[in-house]
Amino acid sequence: MANTRKNAAWEYFGEELKRRREDAGMTQADLGHRVFVSGGYIGQFEQAFRKPQLDVAQRIDGVLQTGGFFERLWRKLIKTSPYASYFEEAAELERLATKICDFAPAIVPGLLQTVSYARALTLAGNPLAADEYIEEKVRARLDRAELLKDATRPVYWAILHETVLRVPVGSNSVMAEQLGHISRLGRERKVVVQVLPFAAGAYPQMGKVLTLMEFDDSPPTAYTEGVYSGNLLDDPAVVKRAHEVYDLVRAAALSPEASLSLIESAAEDYGSCVSTT
Repeated sequence: MANTRKNAAWEYFGEELKRRREDAGMTQADLGHRVFVSGGYIGQFEQAFRKPQLDVAQRIDGVLQTGGFFERLWRKLIKTSPYASYFEEAAELERLATKICDFAPAIVPGLLQTVSYARALTLAGNPLAADEYIEEKVRARLDRAELLKDATRPVYWAILHETVLRVPVGSNSVMAEQLGHISRLGRERKVVVQVLPFAAGAYPQMGKVLTLMEFDDSPPTAYTEGVYSGNLLDDPAVVKRAHEVYDLVRAAALSPEASLSLIESAAEDYGSCVSTT
């Protein structure tokens, strides 16, 4: 129900944008040109298909002379999101994607996380937070993972650096469960997983999370993440380069079958530690 209300609020954002743009006598292309996005993007904002970033909302206010209306509405809607503000739009696009490719240099990607792993990871970053806050973040993470259970789920491809398998998050039992979960998804052919081994050495964009998304009726995007920051990239030349980087990493990774075998071996190692304690 909360998600339905939020979608309705973004639809209101889009309706107001369209009304005020038309009142100003501008086409979508006119407004897009003046706020440095395409006219097609303005159309997607008006249809609530995409959410503008804060700087775009601020420029819209400036061009349409709306006295900060769109910035205030943006901030209110983002504040109600269970996701960090820098990830909110990427999370929305994730639900619309027909194909998602993740590269994870250090931790299991959110779409593959188990409850216990997500909780241990959240606690590690928020050691003094209240239980309610921790559980809210865990629920949001698991809600995202639901899209892999859909009959219409996107094609999902994940490349995990071997670091993801070797650095424990939570207890040995948490890691055994998490790696077993990834293995099952791979064996059931719901996802494609590869591991980039330590032996591969240096790789492009070292240390950076990278997510590529493709859509039926919109241009592809790339998302990169750093410390409490994220960048959603949609410039065609930049996205093309991001795909080239991903292809280089994929070429250096183990085959899907060898990767699952390595993941299963690591899961067994963690399981053995549990059984001997």
